[in-house]
Amino acid sequence: MADELIPSGQPTEKTGYRVLARKYRPKDFSDLMVGQEAMVQTLTNAFETGRIAQAYMLTGVRGVGKTTTARILARALNYKTDTIDKPTIDLRDPGIHCQAIMEGRHVDVIEMDAASHTGIDDIREIIEQVRYKPASARYKVYIIDEVHMLSTAAFNGLLKTLEEPPEHVKFIFATTEIRKVPVTVLSRCQRFDLRRISAADLTGLFTTISEKEQITAEAEALALIARAAEGSARDGLSLLDQAIAHGSGHVATDAVRSMLGLADRARIADLFRHITKGDISSALKEFAGQYEAGANPTVVLTDLADFTHLVTRLKFIPEAASDPSLSEIERVQGAEFAKSIAVTTLSRIWQMLLKGIPETENASRPFGAAEMVLIRLTHAGSLPSPEDAARRIAAIASGEAEAPGSGSRPTNGGGGMTQSYTTDARGHDQPSGPRTSGGGASAMLRAVPNTRPEPSQMVAPRIEEKPQPTVNIRSLADVANLAGEKRDMKLKAQIRQFVRPVQIEPGKLEVALSPDAPRSLVNDMALRLKEWTGMHWLVVLSNGPGGLTLVENDAKERDDRVADARADPDVAAILSRFPGAKIIDVRIHAVAEDDDETLPEPDSNDDND
Repeated sequence: MADELIPSGQPTEKTGYRVLARKYRPKDFSDLMVGQEAMVQTLTNAFETGRIAQAYMLTGVRGVGKTTTARILARALNYKTDTIDKPTIDLRDPGIHCQAIMEGRHVDVIEMDAASHTGIDDIREIIEQVRYKPASARYKVYIIDEVHMLSTAAFNGLLKTLEEPPEHVKFIFATTEIRKVPVTVLSRCQRFDLRRISAADLTGLFTTISEKEQITAEAEALALIARAAEGSARDGLSLLDQAIAHGSGHVATDAVRSMLGLADRARIADLFRHITKGDISSALKEFAGQYEAGANPTVVLTDLADFTHLVTRLKFIPEAASDPSLSEIERVQGAEFAKSIAVTTLSRIWQMLLKGIPETENASRPFGAAEMVLIRLTHAGSLPSPEDAARRIAAIASGEAEAPGSGSRPTNGGGGMTQSYTTDARGHDQPSGPRTSGGGASAMLRAVPNTRPEPSQMVAPRIEEKPQPTVNIRSLADVANLAGEKRDMKLKAQIRQFVRPVQIEPGKLEVALSPDAPRSLVNDMALRLKEWTGMHWLVVLSNGPGGLTLVENDAKERDDRVADARADPDVAAILSRFPGAKIIDVRIHAVAEDDDETLPEPDSNDDND
């Protein structure tokens, strides 16, 4: 008689109350389709074609269903009913072994926690047991959770059995730290990466569970829980359980926000608006109100960073506003901000928040630290964009009132006064005159009048002539030869043996050194070159490998000459005629200039013998 699986969501009198994370744990592959479609499709095809691996590696963050997937996989491997007796992924009807496997009490499905069984002795026990066939099931399945915590000796002891296990044995591993698992183990397993479950999928899951539990839950409250779960179904269900208890059976948005210590999303949008407008006083008042309502300063800044990311994302992907995990405030106001705020401003706010959040976390007074971060953000939000500031600086440096295409325009007022405008980060023209933010004055850029003389009055600038070197140096060999001419044989030998050329130009020598080169060689070369050439030389030590040293280059040229000589037919004939003969050296004599001249005609009076 087959054990009957308890349907999802149905409480039993024997077990009493069970937390939602256990009560709604997936029982088959159809439940796993939430967020893990790729893995389910791969396993479905493998079971249908009979291509079942001997070992599986399941990896992912906490709470995505690694252990549950392992149990479902063990259930599929050992599935058996009155009419079906083969591995299958169609588990709608409970089989003989299903209930015991899902409850972790089947004799042939051995679950082991590697966190508490890390040694070689535990693995040796497994190796000894795999020889025996299963007692009642089709396969003996070993599920090892947190497998990355096994010792090196335990991994090595498992390798041979893992590569060639008996036909009746299957291994299923689960880990959150896949990088700590040796590649020798990974290469013997089929790996499945269980991805984080999206906030939209989690929101749908929580909605379904709330309906089954007959709990009234606000959609925005479930969206807050889904975001706080960070892709983990187990964490999200635990938070939902807590929210149900907190609200006495009703999950309200304000109650969830209070429980999680979150700030109101609408108030976060208001705070973001004050920052981008440069209104420091309103921003600090809004932050103080959120703090008094129970919001954590660090959480406020984190939510502000999330909202900044949302606005930036909506700027490039407008259809992202249809995400069901977003509130109506985030959807509407995020789209409005995305149309009006420049990317440079959003990037600047993001970078400052990334630096300010850890400062607030580590500060002894988080509220004050968060206020200082908001002051910096608001001040930066009222500054001109970097492009506009660069153009205005260039215009001032050139002596002009404005640079072409700078985005500013002069407006003549009474008394010859000129009022200049700059384009702010949101694309609106703002006067660059004195302005205050919360009572403080800000700096401004003033146009500099054009006081350049007429062309006829201009005097050509005096160009100082650079000293010319007394010795022409074009290569590293020239430096070594110069050291020889100056009788510095030690420096010459060091240059030839340790210096590798990278780049050489008048006044600059970039080199790399051999590992055993003297530490003072670069400085000695710079001093001697300045003394010998009459000009300052910059000797730079490069991180690159550089070329060959002069000694290595001479050896290479000598080897090339020997190789060319050995290939000569005459030399080859001599070497073959005299066994044991070898080429010691090859010397090339310079050809005299008059060798090409025509030889004198022989004397006609000479006898031709």
